[in-house]
Amino acid sequence: MSDFTPDEYVRAHRAELVSLALDLLSIDTSNPPGDTRAIVAEIQRVLDPLPVDVERVAIDPAKPNLLVRVPGVSDRTLLYNGHLDTVPFDADAWTHDPLGERVGERLYGRGSTDMKGAVASMLFAIRALTATGAEPPVDLLFAFVSDEEVGGDAGLPALLDAGLLAADACVIGEPTCESDRHSVTVADRGSIWLTLEAEGQAAHGSRPMLGENAIERLYEGVRELRTRFGDRVLELDEPVRPIIEESIEYYAPTMGERNARELFATPSINLGTIEGGDAINSVPQTARAEIDIRLTAGVPTSEMLSEIRDCVAGCDGITITDVSWSVGTMEPIDSPLVEAVASTAADVTGDRIFRRSATGGGDAKRLRNADIPTVEFALGTDTVHATDEYVPVDALVDNALVYTQLPAAWASGTER
Repeated sequence: MSDFTPDEYVRAHRAELVSLALDLLSIDTSNPPGDTRAIVAEIQRVLDPLPVDVERVAIDPAKPNLLVRVPGVSDRTLLYNGHLDTVPFDADAWTHDPLGERVGERLYGRGSTDMKGAVASMLFAIRALTATGAEPPVDLLFAFVSDEEVGGDAGLPALLDAGLLAADACVIGEPTCESDRHSVTVADRGSIWLTLEAEGQAAHGSRPMLGENAIERLYEGVRELRTRFGDRVLELDEPVRPIIEESIEYYAPTMGERNARELFATPSINLGTIEGGDAINSVPQTARAEIDIRLTAGVPTSEMLSEIRDCVAGCDGITITDVSWSVGTMEPIDSPLVEAVASTAADVTGDRIFRRSATGGGDAKRLRNADIPTVEFALGTDTVHATDEYVPVDALVDNALVYTQLPAAWASGTER
């Protein structure tokens, strides 16, 4: 038992939080292959002395997940989610140790900001609450998962499928902030991923008029998609409009206001891959492309996909051979969860917290589609997936403070 409050405990044990983060960074969890057994064992070691319930869940033995339960006063449950895997790294390209190095007030390492740093802050929030004897006003459930970076099924999907994430709200520790702008992510975008294939007629490159060039057919089809849909103004639902306005204000300093507005006002269309042909002196008979289309939350993805199918059907020699799609999701900008995270983060940082949409979509979408209100929040840097990824020590401490204070703020907001 401690004479500290949880907040005071976090601040007083800052060095131990840094040490914990470095311990997590020292374990390589690059995905692929995404082996998280060692880091899960380390987290279990950290939690072992604490009065919490820990459950290890694995459908893939190499990619286990941990569930940690901290009992509270009420029967409502606040879920914290963090992934343990990282994207790969090229150690030779790094100036600092990709498996963790402190330089001044920065921690360098793969996953420092995405998102082992936030995981360390969540673990330290558990420690601060239990060490001070503080009883949360709601039950707390922490899900430390594997396989997120490749969208695999061994992590969060496995826990959802098993019915192990019964919660009334969730905060994911994905980095949502840059050095000079802080935010909570309250929405994501829908997606349509298309695979197009074109059929032509082979001929010798010296007599191209005797053939039909599949690559040219394919490119004409892509250009038709851009013409038909790239500048279309999306019809946005009223609840999403204030989120989009804050999103534009958040992104404008890095991409310009015009680009930021177009990002949400119109579909974004990216030609991700294109392949075809066998030789420079042959007219290609087949070609293939993959296209990524993103749509603002609230836009009916299925209706857009139907129009896209009609468009492709009108292009000679082109067919859609594969498609996957999702609908964008959102939390109301003034919901109790959004308000609790934004107000708590503002109190801790002393800065404005934008309530914005992500440009893509991930585990937050999965959880919202499972009827769990979800936001993303973690202080960090814009070095996600980059060489010399880092997180400031102050961000680790402030994240731990936000995660520690959040249960009371959320409980208070839901009681009004």
